[in-house]
Amino acid sequence: MGMYDQLQTEIEGATQRLSDGDSNAISPIKDTVFEVIELLDTGKLRVCEPGTDGGWVTHAWIKHAILHYFRLAEMKEYEVGPFVYHDKIPLKKNYKSLNVRVVPPATARYGSFLQEGVVLMPSYVNIGAWVGAGSMVDTWATVGSCAQIGSGVHLSGGVGIGGVLEPAGATPVVIEDGAFIGSRAIIVEGVSVGKEAVLASNVTLTASTPIIDTRNGEMKELKGMIPERCVVLPGTKEKSIKGGKIYVNCAYIVGERKESTDRKTSLNNVLREFSIST
Repeated sequence: MGMYDQLQTEIEGATQRLSDGDSNAISPIKDTVFEVIELLDTGKLRVCEPGTDGGWVTHAWIKHAILHYFRLAEMKEYEVGPFVYHDKIPLKKNYKSLNVRVVPPATARYGSFLQEGVVLMPSYVNIGAWVGAGSMVDTWATVGSCAQIGSGVHLSGGVGIGGVLEPAGATPVVIEDGAFIGSRAIIVEGVSVGKEAVLASNVTLTASTPIIDTRNGEMKELKGMIPERCVVLPGTKEKSIKGGKIYVNCAYIVGERKESTDRKTSLNNVLREFSIST
């Protein structure tokens, strides 16, 4: 990130001046803001990226640049075939040069990045998001602003990956390489899913969702993350409240993918092994 230090300094300075009450702080750095969004669109900058310690590093100043872009960009009406839009953010272009397959009416916003071999079925990818090489964003799946999707990931039909644009320092949703996310699963509020994990249909994960690890005969509770290669089912957990008991949403880790499992051809077998629907 060293080569972009000047951009960072300008964005952070204007952000502070805006916070201090200077309503005109952003206009003078318009060119800088637009340059940052262009760098996001081409994959030269990334809102959140793997750190040296195995975790993820979120660059708050880049999120601030996106927020400033919303302030600076003008509303425009434009046509795409028979469709008419009225928005501040244009659509992504140059899919052929990126070697990305986009099935109508899939939409990726300018400022998102798609690596080579990505397939977008009729779906939506928001600004600041990153989708890794060879990943599939299936029909009616959504990838929220700044979400990070690894390589070889399958987001099945109707999957909802939440956006985390504010607060700027918050880590977005991260789906690591080779993960399989079942139909209608929802992952929001900065939850991370480890490499090659398998989530069944309808699993809902928020920052506060209890994730109950049943491996090794225990009932260990986690929150905010799914470990690598884990197989996860949706479920409920009993909770006592005044006047009785209720059942709240949770997720159960019921096992791990075997080393012999091939991510491309045997996912259905993995799911069947744990009695999980796809």
